Amino acid sequence: MNKELLPTTFPGINGDVYAGFWIRTAAKLLDFMMLLPLTGLIIYLDGLSKFAYFFIFIPNMIFSIWFEVFLVKKYGGTPGKLIMGIKIIRKDGDDVNWHDATMRYLVIFCISILGIIVMIWTLNLIDNDTYMRLGFFKRAGLMKQFNPTYNNIELWISGIWTLSVIIVLLSNKRKRTVHDFIAGTVVVKSISLEKIREIIQPVTTGATEA
Repeated sequence: MNKELLPTTFPGINGDVYAGFWIRTAAKLLDFMMLLPLTGLIIYLDGLSKFAYFFIFIPNMIFSIWFEVFLVKKYGGTPGKLIMGIKIIRKDGDDVNWHDATMRYLVIFCISILGIIVMIWTLNLIDNDTYMRLGFFKRAGLMKQFNPTYNNIELWISGIWTLSVIIVLLSNKRKRTVHDFIAGTVVVKSISLEKIREIIQPVTTGATEA
């Protein structure tokens, strides 16, 4: 493929080929619902002991990388995106590679790591017996009491990140988010992908021969 950014419109394709806010939000919701059983299991295991968190977070992060990086590299999206008929590709029309998939997830990964650091720091301040005597919601209050920054830092950064993603997505014609710009990707409707590549292929061939 050529190394230029895909055009905003394509001859012979009616409608927008780029996935907008609502379809991408629906894909996120589908991913969320599919991961609910796993989330419930993690919450249950975390409740067995404050030390359980230290053993669970590594498998949890490995799973997150598999879900957000491996599946994107292998299939062009998470299950929610694939069900909604959208696919992540490079800005020039090629399939994403490992670097692209990793860069798309990098910011969320860093925010998650920050949350883990704050969580571990807070748990180390609390006696295990005190922790175990309380229910789920009271534990959260106790952690807030021991460490006022608990949840606040991650929530604020996550909120700012999410807001910036929405603003950027709504303000450009290719509907690229911040992580699309970071990774050099776009998200297109799968039904249009073959036609997109047919249209840009002659341009690539001509550039190569020249």
